[in-house]
Amino acid sequence: MITEKASINEQVILADRDGDTQFLTFMMAGEEYGMDILAVQEIRGWEEVTAIPNSPQYVNGAINLRGTIVPVIDLRVRFGLPQIDYGALTVVIVVSVVIKEATKIMGLVVDAVSDVYSIDEETAKDVPDFQDSENSQFVQGLVNVGEKMVVLLNLKKILDLEVKHSEQLVVGG
Repeated sequence: MITEKASINEQVILADRDGDTQFLTFMMAGEEYGMDILAVQEIRGWEEVTAIPNSPQYVNGAINLRGTIVPVIDLRVRFGLPQIDYGALTVVIVVSVVIKEATKIMGLVVDAVSDVYSIDEETAKDVPDFQDSENSQFVQGLVNVGEKMVVLLNLKKILDLEVKHSEQLVVGG
């Protein structure tokens, strides 16, 4: 076990070169997902949100973040994963992304924060093409870190709420 951890740490350290991107990873439904850490503003423990009438099902509501109203999205619902009760490890990752020349700040509810990896994005593999599915729209690529695979997410697609509800896709299990 120690050898496995040392190997993973060595790979992560070796990957910490110029040009690599750091990804914050988090867990959902037993899978590890990663997002560009430069988009992350802060990580907050789960707190109740104010519901917004007529919002899509994946929008939990909004929080007041030091005077800024921040919509909160449940990534499990957005990805079509089974819903679970929020627990002590549930967090809201507040991200900021420029979409269509406007900066959007949103909170993403995830099961738990996992790690930070330095990854050469060029090593990421494309998502397998499924003829009858558009599952890849939220996924930037797949990358191996040690013995596990991390799903790198395309935050711009996830946060673009103009994607019609019928276009919501299942990313995992």
